[in-house]
Amino acid sequence: MPTKPFPARSPAEKVGGLVYFGRMLDKIRAHAKGELPAEYLEKLGSGFDGRCCRFLGLKYEDVVARVKEGGSDEEIWQWAWEHSRKPTDEDIQNFNEFLRKCGWKDALTPTLERRKRESGLENRPDVETMFHYIDADEQRELM
Repeated sequence: MPTKPFPARSPAEKVGGLVYFGRMLDKIRAHAKGELPAEYLEKLGSGFDGRCCRFLGLKYEDVVARVKEGGSDEEIWQWAWEHSRKPTDEDIQNFNEFLRKCGWKDALTPTLERRKRESGLENRPDVETMFHYIDADEQRELM
């Protein structure tokens, strides 16, 4: 059975056309309120957070500072876009597809398999990617 509900959206949900960005905002907000579960602290600012920031050409610390100023997802996305490297629509599509497929027959597959075992999800053949794992582990329908 999936292990933990978490009040962050699925990594597959998009803000500004980009997957994961909204989840990163949710995690930053939860951390600022002291509500981010301890197991999420180790990868805060790295992992997919880091990939998202590097893709946009932003420093994670700058995104955190902007989120702490407040505002909607759309307002923060607008700020991020104004300060980003301005990826093309094709860049965004490629990034989205790359992130969506992480863990599927690639260098992250051993990590995915380990995490599935640790979470009791090893008998879930539908959990083929890290995004699937995150959704299953946090008790959401797979997107």
